Amino acid sequence: MYPFVHEMLFITIASAGMDPRQSATLGNVLSPAYVPTLFYEANCEHVFGRFANTVTSIAKPFYWRNWEVIPAVQKEINVHFPDLPPLLELERNQSLVLMNSHFSTDLTVPLLPFQVEVGGMHCRPAKPLPEDLRSWIEGAGSAGVIYFSLGSITKGTTLPTKYRNMFIKAFSKLNKRILWKFETDLEGISENIMIKPWLPQQDILGHPNVKVFISHGGRLSMQESLYHGTPMVTLPLFGDQPINGARVIANGWGLSLNYEDLSVELIISSLEEVTNNATYVENVVKTSRLYKDQLTSPVERAVFWTEYVIRHRGALKLRSPAASLSWVQLLLLDVLTLFLLVIILSLIILHWIFKTVVSAVFGIQYLKKKFE
Repeated sequence: MYPFVHEMLFITIASAGMDPRQSATLGNVLSPAYVPTLFYEANCEHVFGRFANTVTSIAKPFYWRNWEVIPAVQKEINVHFPDLPPLLELERNQSLVLMNSHFSTDLTVPLLPFQVEVGGMHCRPAKPLPEDLRSWIEGAGSAGVIYFSLGSITKGTTLPTKYRNMFIKAFSKLNKRILWKFETDLEGISENIMIKPWLPQQDILGHPNVKVFISHGGRLSMQESLYHGTPMVTLPLFGDQPINGARVIANGWGLSLNYEDLSVELIISSLEEVTNNATYVENVVKTSRLYKDQLTSPVERAVFWTEYVIRHRGALKLRSPAASLSWVQLLLLDVLTLFLLVIILSLIILHWIFKTVVSAVFGIQYLKKKFE
């Protein structure tokens, strides 16, 4: 609300990438025939998948706008800023959207000029590792190293004990070294496991001896893994992580596991599959080449378009006129209704002309008999 209270332009950052609901408010309505919703991955190759995706694409924005999210926030905003325009009106006035996505790693969709993809802008070339990590990773030899981290939000200490023990047991049976980001020491771990409370993730992923990255499937971690060409095994927890895990499988970047199905045997077989099957490395490296082949870097694009909006005071020419249309106008329902009225009126006129001509030629009695 801050920009509007102070009458400033504002830019948004779509951290989860393309959000069809947000895109629609900007005037770029994406077809549910092939674009899934933010947290639901439907199989749009089949009619039932497209049906489910269409229902979800309609229901979720309706819920957002009318049921709980907007009404609850709007009520609170009205208390503090009673003179502010409605939230749904303010939402349309975004000057720029920096989206954490890129067509090489995400779905390719049509974009408006002020929807700018800057996915992976945090990714960078690997730096030299600290000596203890370098010697540990390179000392693994050709067998390589498996890197395990559940990200910065989900702490390893919150992992239920039964799952933690599964990983400890599974790792002890592997002929590879394991680098595990965990906040505290663990008892009963084998000699092939190194535990650290913090690790330089990108520098580790960029080392050629790191064979697999076990992660929670967060978007930033997935982008780093793709940037550095490291196959993945994901363990999704919430948010967009299950969708990211599904995309890892669909693109052949690795595998994704469900906690409900997790077992020592599944962990071992999944890691062996990803490390021994060269297809996963090939697919990840191919995507990495596509991502890096850009005319300008994501950071350069973010800086340029931010300054462009500042220079041109909102850059109104970047916005689509579709943003000011209602859904009736955008779907041409008013035009279709007009077409229907024209057709009906034309049929009525043709019917009247036919009756008139027949009456004049054959007489009224014939006409009555004909139409009785």
